[in-house]
Amino acid sequence: MQLDVWVLPQESLLPSDAQIGARTRTQCAKDKRLLITALLCYCGSSFFLSPLSSRCCHLSQRHREPSYKVRWSKVEPGDLRETLILITNGHHARGYGPLGDRARMRRGHRLDASLVITSVALEDEGRYRCELINGLEDESLALTLRLEGVVFPYQPSQGRYQFNYYEAKKACAEQDGRLATYPQLYQAWTEGLDWCNAGWLLEGSVRYPVLTARAPCGGRGLPGIRSYGPRDKQLDRYDAFCFTSALQGHVFFVPGRLTLAEASGACARRGAVLAKVGHLYAAWKFSGLDRCDGGWLADGSVRFPITTPRPRCGGLPDPGVRSFGFPSPEQPAYGTYCYAET
Repeated sequence: MQLDVWVLPQESLLPSDAQIGARTRTQCAKDKRLLITALLCYCGSSFFLSPLSSRCCHLSQRHREPSYKVRWSKVEPGDLRETLILITNGHHARGYGPLGDRARMRRGHRLDASLVITSVALEDEGRYRCELINGLEDESLALTLRLEGVVFPYQPSQGRYQFNYYEAKKACAEQDGRLATYPQLYQAWTEGLDWCNAGWLLEGSVRYPVLTARAPCGGRGLPGIRSYGPRDKQLDRYDAFCFTSALQGHVFFVPGRLTLAEASGACARRGAVLAKVGHLYAAWKFSGLDRCDGGWLADGSVRFPITTPRPRCGGLPDPGVRSFGFPSPEQPAYGTYCYAET
């Protein structure tokens, strides 16, 4: 399913003479691929995002064509560098960079400056800037596009603290995710994430969330997000905190006592592939997947998702994705979690 996000300026950042047209909350809906922490509304078969309000922004009558240009860009995390997305003079628009092929002006009417992003990806989250260029009366509007998702810690089969920054970034991508941002890690901490191993974040910092302060986990101080600060991206090695969102497809369990190779074959016979770690976390978070059975995943780990904690089902009081680590791939002891596109 394709998701179109209409990126609209925040009401608090609009020019004083911008015209606002309200939309009702009864139009709100959620898409199965990316859930967004703002009003996600639909108009026909399209979706749009209006941060902080259910309103759309129109240019005022004084921005008459072709007297203005609109320039949309994305502020990259960590270095405040802006990547150009699109420029239009009111008649013609040209896209630039990796977002350019998926971005267009909405053009609901001749004064509509809203941006549409199709096939939204995890890396599209972030801060956007819209500049209205009109000679001496230029204006600049800013907003943040946030995706609702789940943060999960990740380390390879070799053990903890194996990744430099670039390797951590690649590892998250291989598990259907990307490196989490600090706000995403903070949100996960408020929702119960407690992890003693430090991990890379997208901005290049290294942190870990502590819900219950304890001696082996940074001391008995206050709970919170512990920070190692910025580190050397090439030389320093830590785990990774990855972020993923809802699925296009679905995850299902195949029982049995299978080796890793047999698990892959079992998924293939059902028109699926071995699920990735991000797939399993997303299915647990957004689809309520709950099983006590350990199953192989694509990275060679064995995990199982628990939505309702209960005796003899992981041994922990809180919901989460439990891990058996990385058993020998030749060990015929587990079922498998498969992923199939919808």
